[in-house]
Amino acid sequence: DFESMEADKTLEWAAESIGAGRVVLNTSLQMAGVAMIHMATNAGLGIRIATLDTLRLPPETYSFLHEIEERYGINIEVCTPDAEKVDRMVRRFGEFLFFDGKHLQDHCCKVRKTDPNNELLKTADCWISGLRRDQSTLREQTPKATSVTEHGSKRRILKLNPMADWTQERLQSYVDEHDIPQHPLYAQGYQSIGCVICSTPTLSGEDARAGRWRWFNNSDELSAEDAKECGLHIPMYNI
Repeated sequence: DFESMEADKTLEWAAESIGAGRVVLNTSLQMAGVAMIHMATNAGLGIRIATLDTLRLPPETYSFLHEIEERYGINIEVCTPDAEKVDRMVRRFGEFLFFDGKHLQDHCCKVRKTDPNNELLKTADCWISGLRRDQSTLREQTPKATSVTEHGSKRRILKLNPMADWTQERLQSYVDEHDIPQHPLYAQGYQSIGCVICSTPTLSGEDARAGRWRWFNNSDELSAEDAKECGLHIPMYNI
């Protein structure tokens, strides 16, 4: 029963039952992802660690990636978008297309994040993510285990969210207790970190994802909650 299984035990189960080489922890190097890197490396599980480089990440993220590799003695698989697709998108819609409507923000995220993630998952049987239920209203029903269909095929991939039931307070306590490195942008007021421009610091009282695509916060185009997903984790519950 994954729902009652602790995060470290879920990682161990995946490595042992599926095989470490077919398990990929895909992380944007935010707190939950780095905490699971800590768990996995300390336990010697040997699972793959990957990140999506949209080519628009803050310089702090690139520096932090190298810091994590050195700290834990790992090589993080860096997945980048197809250069021709990016060039075609920018020539057609402009570099800052994400300002011009939710559909164009979704398109930018698809080209820069979702498509590279789909390519990564072709080499895996288990995808581990750092989704948590307290991150937003849309994510509050996140299961610890679900399945997704590989893009372009009918193959099902197990998706595990081992820290789905962790609160921000519990996560912060774990990080502090184990002296786990934290992304430097947290100290500047960021709670959710993605691309430059599309990620901003949050204000007191705002939820963790209010700083993402901030221009949609009061948009009549759609609800703020709907606007706060890049598409990587949607659909999330198609088990």
